[in-house]
Amino acid sequence: MAEKITRKGQGVRRAAAARSRANTARKAKAKTTGFMDAAVAVLPFTEEQLHRVFLAIILGGVVALAWFVASLAGLPALAQAQIASVASDAGFEVRRVTVTGVKRMNELKVYERALGERDRPMPLVDLAALRQEMLELPWVADARVSRQLPETLRIDIVERVPVAVLKKPGRLVLIDNTGHELEPIKPANAKGMLQVSGPGAAKQVAALGKLLDTAPAIKPQVAAAEWIGNRRWNLTFKTDQVLALPHGEDESAGALVSFARLDGVNRLLGGKVATFDMRVPERIYMRVPGRTGDVTLDTKGGE
Repeated sequence: MAEKITRKGQGVRRAAAARSRANTARKAKAKTTGFMDAAVAVLPFTEEQLHRVFLAIILGGVVALAWFVASLAGLPALAQAQIASVASDAGFEVRRVTVTGVKRMNELKVYERALGERDRPMPLVDLAALRQEMLELPWVADARVSRQLPETLRIDIVERVPVAVLKKPGRLVLIDNTGHELEPIKPANAKGMLQVSGPGAAKQVAALGKLLDTAPAIKPQVAAAEWIGNRRWNLTFKTDQVLALPHGEDESAGALVSFARLDGVNRLLGGKVATFDMRVPERIYMRVPGRTGDVTLDTKGGE
C-alpha cells in the first residue's frame, strides 16, 4: 500500500513569504501616502484646487489633441466646436464675472458688456474683442480681460481721472487731463472743480495744469479758466476777479508768478479791482468799477 506524503513545510514557507510581501507593500504604500500628504500640506493649494489644476492640464491635452487632429483634416472650425464642447462638458464655461478697478464710473456699464459672454465655453471667449468693448466706454483708460478657470471671467479696469469741468452750451461735462469727455455733470456736483471754457479749451487742460503749478499759492484760488482766441487764458478767481494772461507758455507762466508775488505783498485778491490785465510785459493794468481809467502797476513794484 502506497503512503501519501504531504509537504506542509513548503506551504508554510510560501504563506509566510506572501504575508511578508504584503506587509512590505503596506509599509511602502503608507510611506508614499504620508509623503504625498506632507507634500500637499506644504503646497499653497487646497486639494480641490489641485484637482482643478490636474483637470485643466488634462483638458488642455485633450484640446490640443483635438485641435491637432482637426487641423490635419483641414477642419479648424470643427476643432473649435469640439474644443468648446469638451470645455463646456468639463465645466469650463463663463458662469461668473468679476470686475475690479471701478471707483467713479457706473460699474453696470462694464457688466452689460461682459454678461453677454455668460454660459459661453471659455475657449470661445474673445478676450481681445471684449477688451476693445471696454475701451469704448468713456471712463476706461485701459482694461485687462483674463480667464480664471474653470468658470470666472475677470475684468480689471483702469479709470480715467477727472481734472476739470468743461463748460459747453447748456451743459457741463467732466473731462480728464487729455480733454477726453467722461460724462455730463450737474452744476451742484461741479462746485469746487476747475471749470474751463472756450473753443479748444479741452485740449489745453494739461497745459493749463502745468501753468497753474508754477504758482502753488494762487492755484487753489482759481475757479475757472477761459481759453481766448486759441492762444491765451483768462483766469477767474473764487473772488470773481479776472486775470488776463499773455499768450505764450513762458510769458503766461512768468506773468502768473509775478501776480502771485504781487498778491502776496499787496493782497490783490479780495480787493476792489475787478480785472487784472497782464498782457503787456512787466505791466499790470487794474480796472476798478466806478473809476475812470485803469490803475497801472509795474510788476517790479512801482506805479
